[in-house]
Amino acid sequence: MQIALIQHIASSDEQANIRRALISVREAAEAGARVIAFPELAFTTFFPQKRLGSGDRFAHSHEVPGPVVQQFQGLARELGVVLVLNLFEREGNRTFDSSPVIDADGALLGCTRMMHITHYEGFWEQDYYNPGDSGAPVYETAFGRIGVAICYDRHYPEYMRSLALAGADLVIIPQAGAAGEWPEGLFEAEMRVAAFHNGYYTALANRVGEEHVLTFGGGSFVCDPFGQVVARAPESREAVLHADLDLDRCAESVARQLFLQHRRPDQYSQGAVAATY
Repeated sequence: MQIALIQHIASSDEQANIRRALISVREAAEAGARVIAFPELAFTTFFPQKRLGSGDRFAHSHEVPGPVVQQFQGLARELGVVLVLNLFEREGNRTFDSSPVIDADGALLGCTRMMHITHYEGFWEQDYYNPGDSGAPVYETAFGRIGVAICYDRHYPEYMRSLALAGADLVIIPQAGAAGEWPEGLFEAEMRVAAFHNGYYTALANRVGEEHVLTFGGGSFVCDPFGQVVARAPESREAVLHADLDLDRCAESVARQLFLQHRRPDQYSQGAVAATY
């Protein structure tokens, strides 16, 4: 099964970004991709890099399902591909950083909302997002069991483990990672370890391009269930990363053969009583 990660610069013209994304889906499908994923807030500039102040919190927000998602549903149905989007979702007076997951028949399988909301210079996300309430679902798609960890959620091993326990074979990470944000190699190391510990593929789709405050680094990549990087996009420029995945390898991973079988959550889950001597 082939995956494609779309690493494109987002302009200030949201509608133009959406049109380009639809073209990119078609081109990726024609090149053989069966699962196609986008970075965080793929269709807009990264507005959380600025404090909200007196601005409109709901600017750039979309309902799910809604007109934008429906465009991608129609294309997924036409091409027979699975799509993992990421956009700014509005539900009533709440807003979320959300990833709708669309199956190859065009069905909207669900929408993963980012659970953990960061807040620091350049990433003023608590000004915009409510904490997600979707849990950590794993979606049964036409091309495998897929989970989503949106950007900051990847830092939480308990979240990544929950996707493994729910049976994920592939975890897609829509990210907005700035160049030089963390020590060199840390993004990659984190996803390699998550793949190795949990016995699934990780596929990180990163933003790219210079914006008002931040410069996003690109460098999207895919790790196999043994923790090895199997495909990598260039840094600092646009690209579409294609990678062939053999999801059957998940069953052969060290995590599934050993680690997950030998867990003892009764001894270290919340509320476990410490031994006394």
